[in-house]
Amino acid sequence: MNINEESLKLHYELKGKIEVISRKHITTREELSLVYTPGVAEPCRQIAADYEKSFQLTRRSNLVAVITDGTAVLGLGDIGPAAGMPVMEGKCALFKEFGDVDAFPICIDSKDTDTIVQTIALISKSFGGINLEDISAPRCFEIERRLKELCDIPVFHDDQHGTAIVVAAAMINAMKVTGKEMGKMRIVINGAGAAGIAIGKLLISMGFGNVIMCDINGIICEGDEGLNPGQEEISHISNLGKEHGLLADAMKGADAFVGVSRPGLVTREMVASMNQGIVFAMANPTPEIMPDEAKAGGAAVIGTGRSDFPNQINNVLVFPGIFKGALAVRAKEITETMKQRAAYAIASMIPEDHLGPENIIPSALDKTVARAVAKAVADTAVEEGIARI
Repeated sequence: MNINEESLKLHYELKGKIEVISRKHITTREELSLVYTPGVAEPCRQIAADYEKSFQLTRRSNLVAVITDGTAVLGLGDIGPAAGMPVMEGKCALFKEFGDVDAFPICIDSKDTDTIVQTIALISKSFGGINLEDISAPRCFEIERRLKELCDIPVFHDDQHGTAIVVAAAMINAMKVTGKEMGKMRIVINGAGAAGIAIGKLLISMGFGNVIMCDINGIICEGDEGLNPGQEEISHISNLGKEHGLLADAMKGADAFVGVSRPGLVTREMVASMNQGIVFAMANPTPEIMPDEAKAGGAAVIGTGRSDFPNQINNVLVFPGIFKGALAVRAKEITETMKQRAAYAIASMIPEDHLGPENIIPSALDKTVARAVAKAVADTAVEEGIARI
């Protein structure tokens, strides 16, 4: 069987990848009275008198909602909320396996921004954090922004920020391998959706250099017509030379390429036109250019989103630790500085004497990464004064 057939067989066998487990066995009348009526009334009274105790007397302090509307599921697109459930369950399993964070999947049957925001806000008191997942752009930008204003817990769109953080971590180490300098990079990002824009914004805020955003029409420039709000926002801080042209034009002399777009958009010749290029071709399952072709074009460092090639650039290195750290100190939000520190924490997991063209990012299966990210996030929250314990 191939991987799809094996996965389908597993899903039929499991009938769901997660389950709810009681943290207290109930075998006596006394135990029943403690976890339920009449004893449970006392924690209820305590929380009614002091809202903050909901994080001490319930599982909120370690519980994340993984929420989708099913409009941008993996590479499958708008397949609906029910069809997105296997991915949400998988995400929850990864939260628990890598960060020991409990997570619960929620699929919302609506594409209306107001309805989605209201639904999530209304259930937010059940959770310690909200992880938005597989919601299409540009709606995802507004949904996240509004929820951050409404909710008193961290809201994090992993497709945006998780991807950006892991790309930044890989870029930090790829620069060390290639001898490129921070602040002097020319980085081309192809795919100006949720992930691409978030990657661009984080790389710019971290000071990597000039970022050139490209979409299906080519280079995005400030003043272009037809840009969505996310593209309009990043157009003001990217493409500093106000360039125009196609992706091939953007890649000439580029130090790095980041692809979050579609298969086969980059050729060997385009890589050859780069400046000893770093190539992160992350379209899944088929990248913008296959690693052997990129190498033939002269790429110095190559990364993809796949586990069967070196340098897998995978969000699982990010979100378990991000939430583990934020929940540990009850941070109000996930800040820009937290994201930057998380990227450096991930990069630091590869000792400098172990860095090489095929070893710039930790294995997606390395469970020590979440602890390092969590510490960086928690420490930053304390420094920034947004920790509540």
